[in-house]
Amino acid sequence: MSEVNESAVIFFLSRRITKIQKNSELYRYNRVWIPDNEEVWRSAEITKNYKAGDRFLHVQLEDGTELNYPVDPAALPPLRNPDILVGENDLTALSYLHEPAVLHNLKVRFVESKLIYTYSGIILVAINPYKQLPIYGDAIIHAYSGQNMGDMDPHIFAVAEEAYKQMARNNKNQSIIVSGESGAGKTVSARYTMRYFATVSKSSSNAHVEDKVLASNPITEAVGNAKTTRNDNSSRFGKYTEISFDQSYQIIGANMRTYLLEKSRVVFQSQIFQHCNFCFLSIGSAEEFNYTRMGGSTVIEGVDDRANMVETQKTFALLGLKEDFQMDVFKMLAAILHLGNVEITAVGDERSSISLKDKHLHIFCELLDLNCDKMAQWMCHRKIITTSETVIKPMTRAQAVNARDALAKKIYSHLFDFIVERINQALQFPGKQHTFIGVLDIYGFETFDVNSFEQFCINYANEKLQQQFNMHVFKLEQEEYMKEDIPWTLIDFYDNQPVIDLIEAKMGILELLDEECLLPHGTDENWLQKLYNNFVNKNALFEKPRMSNTSFIVQHFADKVECKQPSVAKYLTVVLSPHFQFHLCANSFRDNPVSISPFGSAINIRSARPVLKSPNKQLRMTVGSKFRSSLSLLMVTLNATTPHYVRCIKPNDEKLPFEFDSRRVAQQLRACGVLETIRISAQSYPSRWTYIEFFSRYSILMTQQELSINDKKQICKIVLQRLIQDHNQYQFGRTKIFFRAGQVAYLEKLRSDKLRHACIMIQKSVRGWLQRKKFLHIKEAAVTIQQYFRGQRAVRQTITARTLKQTWAAIIIQKYCRGYLVRRLCQLIHVAAVTIQAYTRGFLARKKYRQMLEEHKAVILQKYARAWLARRRFQNIRRFVLNIQLSYRVQQLQKKIEEQSRENHGLLERLTSLASAHMNDTDTIQKLELDLEKLTAQKRTYEEKGKKHKEDSEWKILKLQNQNKELQEQKENLEIKLQEKTEEMKGTISKRSFKGVIKELQILEKNFQNQKQDYEKEIEMLKGEVKILKEEKTQLQHQIQQEIVIQDGLKMEVGQLTKQKIPELQKEIELLQTQKLDVEKQAHSQKRELREKMSEVTKQLLESYDFEDVRSRLSTEDLEHLNEDGELWFAYEGLKKATRVLESHFQSQKEIYEKEIEGLNFKVEHLSQDINHLQKLFREENDINDGIRLEVSRLTSENLVIPDLRQQISELENQKLDLENRLQEQAVKLKGKVPVWFLVFQTNEAWNDVDKKEKERLKVTTRESEGLSNGLMQDEIQDELQSKIKQETIRLTVENMDLEEKLDMKDRIIKKLEDQIKTLTKTIEKAHVPALSKEYIGMMEYKKEDEERIIQNLILDLKPRGVVVNMIPGLPAHILFMCVRYADYLNDADMLKSFMNVTIDGIKQVVKDHSEDFEMLSFWLSNAYYFLNCLKQYSGEEEFMKSNTPHQNKNCLKHFDLSEYRQILSDLAIRIYHQFIIVMENNIQPMIVPGMLEYESLQGISGLKPTGFRKRSSSIDDTDTYTMTSILQQLSYFYSTMCQNGLDSELLKQAVKQLFFLIGAITLNSLFLRKDMCSCRKGMQIRCNISYLEEWLKDKNLQSSNAKETLEPLSQAAWLLQVKKITDDDAKEICEHCTSLSTVQIVKILNSYTPIDDFEKRVTPSFVRKVQAMLNSREDVPQLMLDTKYLFQVTFPFTPSPHALEMIQVPSSFKLGFLTRV
Repeated sequence: MSEVNESAVIFFLSRRITKIQKNSELYRYNRVWIPDNEEVWRSAEITKNYKAGDRFLHVQLEDGTELNYPVDPAALPPLRNPDILVGENDLTALSYLHEPAVLHNLKVRFVESKLIYTYSGIILVAINPYKQLPIYGDAIIHAYSGQNMGDMDPHIFAVAEEAYKQMARNNKNQSIIVSGESGAGKTVSARYTMRYFATVSKSSSNAHVEDKVLASNPITEAVGNAKTTRNDNSSRFGKYTEISFDQSYQIIGANMRTYLLEKSRVVFQSQIFQHCNFCFLSIGSAEEFNYTRMGGSTVIEGVDDRANMVETQKTFALLGLKEDFQMDVFKMLAAILHLGNVEITAVGDERSSISLKDKHLHIFCELLDLNCDKMAQWMCHRKIITTSETVIKPMTRAQAVNARDALAKKIYSHLFDFIVERINQALQFPGKQHTFIGVLDIYGFETFDVNSFEQFCINYANEKLQQQFNMHVFKLEQEEYMKEDIPWTLIDFYDNQPVIDLIEAKMGILELLDEECLLPHGTDENWLQKLYNNFVNKNALFEKPRMSNTSFIVQHFADKVECKQPSVAKYLTVVLSPHFQFHLCANSFRDNPVSISPFGSAINIRSARPVLKSPNKQLRMTVGSKFRSSLSLLMVTLNATTPHYVRCIKPNDEKLPFEFDSRRVAQQLRACGVLETIRISAQSYPSRWTYIEFFSRYSILMTQQELSINDKKQICKIVLQRLIQDHNQYQFGRTKIFFRAGQVAYLEKLRSDKLRHACIMIQKSVRGWLQRKKFLHIKEAAVTIQQYFRGQRAVRQTITARTLKQTWAAIIIQKYCRGYLVRRLCQLIHVAAVTIQAYTRGFLARKKYRQMLEEHKAVILQKYARAWLARRRFQNIRRFVLNIQLSYRVQQLQKKIEEQSRENHGLLERLTSLASAHMNDTDTIQKLELDLEKLTAQKRTYEEKGKKHKEDSEWKILKLQNQNKELQEQKENLEIKLQEKTEEMKGTISKRSFKGVIKELQILEKNFQNQKQDYEKEIEMLKGEVKILKEEKTQLQHQIQQEIVIQDGLKMEVGQLTKQKIPELQKEIELLQTQKLDVEKQAHSQKRELREKMSEVTKQLLESYDFEDVRSRLSTEDLEHLNEDGELWFAYEGLKKATRVLESHFQSQKEIYEKEIEGLNFKVEHLSQDINHLQKLFREENDINDGIRLEVSRLTSENLVIPDLRQQISELENQKLDLENRLQEQAVKLKGKVPVWFLVFQTNEAWNDVDKKEKERLKVTTRESEGLSNGLMQDEIQDELQSKIKQETIRLTVENMDLEEKLDMKDRIIKKLEDQIKTLTKTIEKAHVPALSKEYIGMMEYKKEDEERIIQNLILDLKPRGVVVNMIPGLPAHILFMCVRYADYLNDADMLKSFMNVTIDGIKQVVKDHSEDFEMLSFWLSNAYYFLNCLKQYSGEEEFMKSNTPHQNKNCLKHFDLSEYRQILSDLAIRIYHQFIIVMENNIQPMIVPGMLEYESLQGISGLKPTGFRKRSSSIDDTDTYTMTSILQQLSYFYSTMCQNGLDSELLKQAVKQLFFLIGAITLNSLFLRKDMCSCRKGMQIRCNISYLEEWLKDKNLQSSNAKETLEPLSQAAWLLQVKKITDDDAKEICEHCTSLSTVQIVKILNSYTPIDDFEKRVTPSFVRKVQAMLNSREDVPQLMLDTKYLFQVTFPFTPSPHALEMIQVPSSFKLGFLTRV
């Protein structure tokens, strides 16, 4: 009852939450925040009701101490949010929006959950963890790519993705503004945004623009960063980087702008401060220079300056800044450091001087190429120019030191600007910029004990940015309210325009400062006095310190800042003093550079931004005005873009990892404007819920009547009007409900109370049920005991002696009766067992005998089969070895040819040098002409011989034609005689016995043996004649080669004369004449070598013999030298005429030879046609022999039917006696006939084998003749040899005709045997024996020209949906293999190779054309797999033939080994499988996260929580969202499609395993990056969804696919969300159970665990550390994300096809009517 009363009180109090602030009352058990000096705010619980007018609030702190806290009734302590709202991703999701709530939420996320990013409306708050975190890898980038900003946990990548998405969607430029104080991580955050853009928008070019953009950061950091008390690598400048994109939104370049480099740090640092980084990197020891040792510490712990120097040099090289430029930069830095060491001594009170012996001055002047004397003079003097005269005035030592420091800062500033300019030049792009994203890395609001002019400008810039931020926030709020149709009301907020006017308006601080700087005698005191006179007591934002006259105070939006006068006015007056225009350094600071290199004889440095020069030379732009103008340009740029804000927070000053200093964080939250944003949001409607989220979350508060309404939006309105009476506390928008501060907490309280009441009811009911169950169990036990006790007592009362005797007698009778029955049954069983054993043993013996007989026959068959396989394997190996030998010999010949060509080239060069010595040798030319005449005479003789050969060949052809006619007439006569004989045999077949036929067969066999011997003799004769022809051919070739060598020698000499190069100098001619004799000897030896090079050299010379080419090779210089020497040119002209005559002769001979070759080619083609005709005849003979074999096999099968006939005859004996005698006679006849004919056909098969061998020999001879004819075709001049070989080919054709006639005779004999077979079949038909149908051998006959039609109809145009119905799996693959068998059957290698190539190309093409079609990919994956298995199954290899039937083994390939094509097809199948998996993943991937994580498959268990400003859903209806059912339907579609297409079960299991791995990996990765999903209820939802997937596997019988194991990491993560996480035993259980999760993943889930309801407890940091300590012993990869692109290795198991090829039929829908089954 106490719990009920307590809940009732809480419920009553929660109803009054909305009235607390109005009534100024606080009640007991409310929790509030009270101020604290150390923690800023502390949580306390009210122990006594507070009433209006009470001065104290009775509270109890979290540590148990009670406190009477004094309060002001006008400002009560702020209320604390419910625990359910603590740790939210978005601060705007908090019900109470104020400073302590924001601070506490950030602390919980940072310290307990180890989360560094949090949204605050449109701001991303980033807290520096001071530790490397595994949340910036490429996997994280890809996880955030394409996601909405509120879908995942807050991250810098989410902001970058939002900017990139808005740029692509709206075509509008974007800006990311990163701000924060020094050490907060601004530069790192900006670097990560640029890295994100570089990763997701990779350019297609090879320019590596992304790498260059990222490489610009280390250079600017090396020059512009320094160590401060707050940061080891603090950026002392502002930077705005514009990343440019093209129309495809890929990075094409970048541009960088910098703001307000803190130059004062170059010449002065406080203690523990350091100089800019680059000074350490470029110069040796920092202790030697004044400018670098002021800070007192020159070493940073944990930083390797040398490694940073090497990295910076690499980035210089990547940007194209070469070593010369780098050395010039180092020189300038060295000069600045040496300038700081220049000693200035005082000469009296008004003067100063510098010693000319100062080594640092000499080094400075040497490095900058300056005059040392003048430099020493002008550093101690200044020039004052008036209208009438110029006065040179000495400076005091203090003034000279200031001037020296000012010069150093000026040089460093120009150097920095120039480096930035060169970086921008390296990042320039030739194309046009479409859009850009700007990343602004700028300093946040700063306040120190001593604030310099830099802090003043920094705070001024932050005022402008805060103003721009306020305007943008109100613009977004107004757009949101207008979109939701909610009335817009103005909200009171802090407007910082007065502060901006104080600084930049007319007669403001900066203008007064510029005015004072431009005065000749301007002083700091005068400037301060002007400020006091203009603003003190006149402007509330400007104050004068009470105890100081050298500073002033400005009230900024974040805090008051006191600026010291010496660090402001003195700085500006020194830097911008006119004495910098001294003549000595004028060349060092010219604004317009002359050359690319900045340092040469004169130093030319230009600013990165052009500076407008005033017409008045005396007026110069001050630093303040320059910063103001650049800031205004920046604001114009930002206002033209869509901004995105990142506020970086420094958690502590000690740089400790995950340590939260509340005071420092609160100070920065105030400074960066986050709290101001929260305050503005709290004044309106900060909490916003979509109707779907509200309905899902608070459906527990709705009544049954309200839930019966179909419109969910209407339900939400009715419920809210009932629960919250004040309608001003909420507003209904079009898609969202807007709540004022505190209302969500009130609703959460109502919800928790309802749940608590429900829990109490459930507990009451369960406890009552347990007690009732226990009572009923005890009652049942008592009744049972009573029952047995009463029964025992009744038995004792009723039992007597007589009943005992009767009972005993009955037992004896039963014993004997049962024994008799059992013995009788045993005897029957024994008899039956003996009978069964007898029959069984007989059956087993017969079975064993048959098995032994079959094994004996199988051994014999195996013996012959293995012998055949061994022979075939040996032939393949021998063929392979021959091919290798041939290829090796060809390579050797090619190498020899190449070497000969090289030698020829060298000989040609040598012969050209000898041409000058043979100019006057006219005798050689005459000899050449005589030789040419001889050649022409020989040519005429060859022509006459050719004509004679033509006439002889024509006469022989006519003779052969006559002989063919005579043979045809003889053939017709023989056919007539054969018909007459067959008629006579038909009349006498019933009378004659079969002995005569056997005698005729024996005679025919003897004749065949004689003919065989004659054929062998003739073949041997042919071989001898072929050898003789080859020898004659070689002799003729030698003779012709000798003639060709002579002719070639002539041609070469002529060519050498025409290709000669006349020496440029006459001295070379004299030297050649002296060496003439030696060269002639070398020429003779070279001629001999050339004659040995065969005909290839002559062909090359003939092809390269071109006068125009020779002339083109001669350069103009050579022609000029030739013109100088008239005699040489005259000799050259003579040689040219001679060569023209030779050329004309050669052309005429060439034409004659070409005509003769054409005639010979025509004859050879005619002969080849005859040979092809003979080959066709041989193929027809083979077909006839195959038909005979089929008939024999059919008869043997019919022979097996005779025993059945005997049984029929025995049955008919009792019916008809007469019929029995006749049937017995017929049976006797059949017994004698069938075996005889079987022997006849066996002999016929033997003859066919012999015929095959003869045909093969004839084919060999014809191929040899073809080879000879082809060889003759290649030689153009060998006319005599061609004629002889043609005669031999004619003779061979005649002999082939004779053989053809003999085969015709054999065909006639076969026809006779066929007639006899027909008579035998008629007798069998009379005995009522059924005839067998026509048998097929499993091949598809096609023509080579039909290949394209087959591929087009069977592969390219085939639609899977219209084919898979009522079709065996892999039918196209089987048809393709039947075509392959046909090509193998023909032993046509070209045909087989062509068909395999076009088939593979066709499959590749159809897969390429339908690369996104799942059904098509599934269909062709299945067919490629079946095709591959058919190639294996029928390859003839033993390992693939084990499960084949004997008939399938007969269908194996006979002639070709297709193992290479199997490998190609296997690779193609793997490619198809990978594309198939990619298509499935692309289809199911959008469903995974909505279905597995977001959808609530368990009704009534909602895991939704307030999501704040970043909403995941804006739709009212959720019918279009994906659910778990969608995933299961998609999986079922994949499964059914794969089954319909006949995909092998093993492949199907591998595909399902890959899909389940993707589902688990994507779900788990999303869980890691979504803190709102890490809850106990979501774990239940995930485990429920996993069970659905497991049931699907079970339903589809896929348990053996190992797909369930791929979900184990996800299952363990869901278990981890549900398990208790409190004690040490819980930690141990987690470590033992979560074996599939890494340590990083377990810790991430524990840190991200978020309670959904109040009764759930958070995971304490101590428990997380305990689990992490237990897991330290594990050796796993410290990787958070799973690789979703991982693919399991695919295997294609061999599964033989059970379908017989001969039974396969082609459907008409395939349109393959041109194919015929064989």
